[in-house]
Amino acid sequence: MKIVMNLVKRNVKLFFRDKGMFLSSMITPIILIVLFVTFLGNVYRDSINSVLGDFKLDDKLIEGFVGGWLFSSLLAVSCVTVAFCSNLIMIQDKYLGVIADFTISPVKKSKLAISYFISSAIITLIICYTALIIAFIYLGIVGFYLSFVDIILIILDVLLLALFGTALSSIINYFLSTQGQLSAVSALISSCYGFICGAYMPMSQFSKGLRNILSILPSSYGTTLLHSHFMDGPFEEMRNQGIPDEVIDEITTVFDGKLQIYDNTIDNSVCMIMLIATVVILIVIFVLMNVLSKKKIKK
Repeated sequence: MKIVMNLVKRNVKLFFRDKGMFLSSMITPIILIVLFVTFLGNVYRDSINSVLGDFKLDDKLIEGFVGGWLFSSLLAVSCVTVAFCSNLIMIQDKYLGVIADFTISPVKKSKLAISYFISSAIITLIICYTALIIAFIYLGIVGFYLSFVDIILIILDVLLLALFGTALSSIINYFLSTQGQLSAVSALISSCYGFICGAYMPMSQFSKGLRNILSILPSSYGTTLLHSHFMDGPFEEMRNQGIPDEVIDEITTVFDGKLQIYDNTIDNSVCMIMLIATVVILIVIFVLMNVLSKKKIKK
């Protein structure tokens, strides 16, 4: 265990020592914040007003709802895209031949794999929780309706999604050996993942066939959890202001507050169990890939 912890400390220090790595990992969250606040925010304000119809809400509540949905989408994407950047240390060690030094030492492949996973998860969580703090500050300014339970659940959602992103990126990056390859893969993930998980656009706006396919992906579970937990507080306030449950249910459907698979509503507890199971399976696969690999890395 001591060897693993020493390797984890080494990987985390290397990542944050290189300011270029840190800034590149922050590019996606920063771009999404600007995109959401300046453009998509207006789109979602119009959407919720169209659903409300003759019913009126305080501007502060609308801003709190829209802000929560925007930042839940941002976090859903960043937990995965940041993980690909934070996994750069493993690629760099391959490219520089450092892994070759580790493999001829008493360090077991399983411990080396676990150290890369833990360090990447720590880096991802540091960045994503920083973004979450910014989200809470923003909501505190425009309209904060989250309860203590909502906050705890959101923190847990980010943890699970960061672990999912780290496990997924670890498996994909295992096959990469240069920073150029990682840059290409990261660019592809950054451009596509937000649409796949329903963060850039609610999946309710997709065709039924595409929506059913995307809804069964693990990425949709995490995004739905974040959407739901960011929206629960504003929904409760809407009820207090006299908005009928039918209207709230329609808003929930439009903004993906509940996961729908083939017209069946999936409970949040099921989404969380499925996401945890996916994380465990991916971690086991990544460790086994390293342990069973017979490929020797040349210096």
